[in-house]
Amino acid sequence: MTHTLASLPIIDIAPYLETERDLVKCQSTSDALHNACVKYGFFYLDISQFIDPSEPEELTQLAREFFALPQEEKDKIGLEHQDNARGYQRLKQNVTNGKADNHEGIDLYKPVEKPDKSKPLWGENQWPDIPGFEHKYEQWIAKMKKLGLIVMEAMSVGLKMTTEEWMELRAQVDDSFWVMRIIGYPPLPTDDDGFSCGAHKDYGCLTFLYADPTRSALQVFLRQSGTTASDLDGLPAEHGTEEGMWINADPVPNCVVCNIGEMWEIWTNGLYKSTLHRVVHRGSNYRIPFFFEPNFTANIAPLPAALRLVPSQDKESSNEGQSYKSVVYGDFLLRKVDNNFALDGKGKYD
Repeated sequence: MTHTLASLPIIDIAPYLETERDLVKCQSTSDALHNACVKYGFFYLDISQFIDPSEPEELTQLAREFFALPQEEKDKIGLEHQDNARGYQRLKQNVTNGKADNHEGIDLYKPVEKPDKSKPLWGENQWPDIPGFEHKYEQWIAKMKKLGLIVMEAMSVGLKMTTEEWMELRAQVDDSFWVMRIIGYPPLPTDDDGFSCGAHKDYGCLTFLYADPTRSALQVFLRQSGTTASDLDGLPAEHGTEEGMWINADPVPNCVVCNIGEMWEIWTNGLYKSTLHRVVHRGSNYRIPFFFEPNFTANIAPLPAALRLVPSQDKESSNEGQSYKSVVYGDFLLRKVDNNFALDGKGKYD
């Protein structure tokens, strides 16, 4: 089932949750995913058959409880106590496009064997001392990891991959080096330009965003040839020379907002594009993005199935007939994270 709200499609993942799948319905979902990734890079994913609506509401309440704590309490799990990536980051500690972001958050990563906080990303997660916090979030992480594999399978069908090709792709994400952020947006200072997180692309695989009902906070840049880019609310242009428009991606009941990261650009040799998006401040609110990423050691390279889908003339025009270069995801991630807290760097996650 697919329909459109604010130009972004709503796609129901339910057919892939059935024990006995209806192949026609599954194909319809996969086709919708493919079309959304080609045209938008963003879509709403209806997960009403996958989660209880009370679950993310509980997560939001726990986040609200943490961010309301005194600063010195929050600082007890600060990034500096671990690997400078896992833990609490203060307001304006995260950076996007060389500008400090107006949000605070807790960053969590996949636990690693033999943690060593002197190595980038190789420390241990830090949890608030709030009853039920770790348990509830661990449950959500497990569900999002499962959802990631389900959506990846559905996308493989949309790309007309063979079963063997899907299993090879699955082996690149079956031990996902996932990331989750718990983000709070306090009131903005009066001298601010109105952004909570500037325009950026996600650089991993799939992002599943649960956001509270605040409207007009997440904005997505839709590429449209021949269109003069128009910005919402007179906000600064952040899209460079690309033609298109910014649209609101407001929360939809029973859905997460899903977008693809730069690894999907490589896998599809540019057929799917990671899309610019930003967060505009609309008062205090909370967001919980889960980033389903490839395995740390996965070698990401263009998929034969994607190359088969792109007509030869499109290959020449879109990528000058060349394939995207392969990357080892962990190496790529470390380079990105290195810049995430430096004012001359680029932010990674919203």
